[in-house]
Formats: sequence, structure tokens, C-alpha cells
Amino acid sequence: MKHKTLLALIYSSGLRISEALAMKPKDIDSIRMLIHVKNAKGKKDRYTLLSEKVLVMMREYYSVYKPKEYLFEGQYGGQYSSRSAQVVLQEAAIKAGILKHISLHTLRHSFATHLLESGTDLRFIQDLLGHSSPKTTMIYTHVSSTSLKKIKNPFDL
Repeated sequence: MKHKTLLALIYSSGLRISEALAMKPKDIDSIRMLIHVKNAKGKKDRYTLLSEKVLVMMREYYSVYKPKEYLFEGQYGGQYSSRSAQVVLQEAAIKAGILKHISLHTLRHSFATHLLESGTDLRFIQDLLGHSSPKTTMIYTHVSSTSLKKIKNPFDL
């Protein structure tokens, strides 16, 4: 339950692993359905999306594990390690039959790409990811060839 919730949170909110592991229960705003990411890269704060499905998972996880300080804690308390999270992802990928190499950062890339493919404006994605420059966001958004095929050439219109 802990591992599934952690991976779902990272993907559904576009978090860096360090941001997810530094998260505290008070950073979750279930009223506004936002997550307050504090002291992110570049010492900046930002807000990102909170999925309704992930909120349900987090509530169930919280009631079972009752974390004291960090949302995700190690076996003996304290912050969960990024190495453990990476191992969790690799095991999940194997179980899912994913053969290509993926990292926790792949989940962040996928979040950005899926938002772009569903029509979200690049500027909103930039804010959610906490990027200063749109160029950085463009690196994250690998547009699939199926999405490109859906674009109507203006000349044909």
C-alpha cells in the first residue's frame, strides 16, 4: 500500500522524488485538491495537482501507517530513502512487464506528456512542474506520434 501510494503520488502530481519524500501530511490540501511543494528545486515553493483517486489511496495509507513526520517514512521512522523508492519502481515495472529502463523521473515526464496530450496548455504544465523556463518544460513533454497525427494542417483547412 505504501509503495503503490508513493508511485501514484509521484506520477499524478508530477513530483520529483526528493519532493515526494520530503512531503509532510500538512502539505496536502484536500479542500482545494492541491499539494503544496515546499522548498523544491531552486528553493521555490509551488502548488501541484492532487488526484481524487490518490487522495483516497493516501487516506487509506495514512490510517494504516500513521506517519509521524513525513508522509512516507522508513521502517524505523525518518524520511523514506530515494534508493528504496527506486527499487520499488523497478519491481513494479518488472511485475507490469515493462522491459525498458525507467526511473522515478520517468513518472514526472509521463505526467507532463499526458497533460500535454490531453490538451493542457504548456504554461500550466510549466507551473505545475515548477519550471522557470518553458524550454525546460518542453524537454519533459515527449509528444507521441499518434498525437502528432491528430493535428490538422492549417493549409488543409
